[in-house]
Amino acid sequence: MRGMSRHRRIFVPVVGSVVVLAWTILWLWSRSPYGRYLDHGDWASSGPAAVLCRAVPGGSPVVQAVLYALSWTLMITAMMLPTTLPLFNAFERVVAGRSDQLRLLSLLCLGYIVTWSAFGLLAHGLHALLLSTIARVPAISEYGWLIGAATLACAGAFQFSKLKYRCLDKCRTPLSFVITHWRGRTTQRNAFALGAHHGLYCVGCCWALMLLMFVVGAGSLGWMLMLASVMAVEKNISWGQRLSAPLGVTLLTWSVLLVASNA
Repeated sequence: MRGMSRHRRIFVPVVGSVVVLAWTILWLWSRSPYGRYLDHGDWASSGPAAVLCRAVPGGSPVVQAVLYALSWTLMITAMMLPTTLPLFNAFERVVAGRSDQLRLLSLLCLGYIVTWSAFGLLAHGLHALLLSTIARVPAISEYGWLIGAATLACAGAFQFSKLKYRCLDKCRTPLSFVITHWRGRTTQRNAFALGAHHGLYCVGCCWALMLLMFVVGAGSLGWMLMLASVMAVEKNISWGQRLSAPLGVTLLTWSVLLVASNA
């Protein structure tokens, strides 16, 4: 009980404060002259980022990737950390009474965020490759709506996949996950690995929905909040799993309507 009280008094308020701070920074950023960067704009085109890209030899792709990783991590902190509170609660119960409990909880959180950040860098790389292809073949830009329709269709179809439900089951049973994977040896490394491992299942469950940010605009806080709410309900509410199929139908319908309106 003492460990749980400490967890509630310190760790939960800290996580809550970090999430609120992340949303606040995103809100201020979206209304600043550099809000376009949240929509995957060209970091090297103007402003301080462009100066930094020119100052670092060959720094344009590297600097842009680092800046994008920071912005993506900020988004993940705002959107996904609230959905992991059941994981933190389960882990706290397993390591209750340890003097390094807060450190282990922090490493668990860090491992989770690192996994999502890695996914963000991969998504950024694929997006940059797509933009590069469009730049080389301008005719493709006339059919850019097809990319949006394909992304919507992919996200909708994934809602019915076995992989989606397998990963969702892991996310919905955090205590079982922790008990299965917590070894108690080399505790700090194990806590980080546990967070990263759970993050993989979370990515496996939600990656298609997160790709929708490329369709609706990563700078849209309204869409971010809506997607974060949907994923939180899917993962943590008792009836949340029933939301997956209707959401899939909605996304597939949206894709068909997009194709029909541009055909």
